[in-house]
Amino acid sequence: MRQVGKPAGKPVQSKSSISASQSSSLPRHVALLRGINVGGKNKLAMQELAAIFAGAGCCEIATYIQSGNVVFRAPKGSAAKLADKVSGEILRRFGLAVPLVLRTAEELAQVLETNPFLAKGTAEETLHVMFLADLPAAEAVAALDAQRSPGDTFLLRGREVYFHLPNGVARTKLTNAYFDTKLKTVSTLRNWRTVKALCEMATTSY
Repeated sequence: MRQVGKPAGKPVQSKSSISASQSSSLPRHVALLRGINVGGKNKLAMQELAAIFAGAGCCEIATYIQSGNVVFRAPKGSAAKLADKVSGEILRRFGLAVPLVLRTAEELAQVLETNPFLAKGTAEETLHVMFLADLPAAEAVAALDAQRSPGDTFLLRGREVYFHLPNGVARTKLTNAYFDTKLKTVSTLRNWRTVKALCEMATTSY
């Protein structure tokens, strides 16, 4: 297991049933957990999280910072079941109800390439992306309030919501709770720096 975005130290290895020769041919995925190690709540060590992914049949597991970002390889067809499996194991072992959203490496690369605000020259430090677990219904999307948080802008494309938050994420009214309720799904937010880092990890050999 490789840890990124934290003080240098010896990486923690998580055992997997998949051999090194087998793992190199498996597709890469990114898991985005919501609410881990934020504000002193839902504390979960990345070593423990990586071990849960290994136990679920994943390999080449790497975490990025402490807020629940995991890059891994997994056999085709198994990734679709991982969200429920990992969330269930976290609940069983730690008593934490943690939503989890998955993307393939290719899907994350597409997010990086198609951010509509970048073409306008928007400052990257104001950009965020909300990842949705499900594709929302058209009528739910149409009912979103574009003026809910004056000064902030969002655009929804597929299962991603792109944000320009010039006043900062702490002040916006465009919250997970709002989008979860309106779109009838689960969401998790990442700043643009994290999206770029995860995309690099998911598309680079390590």
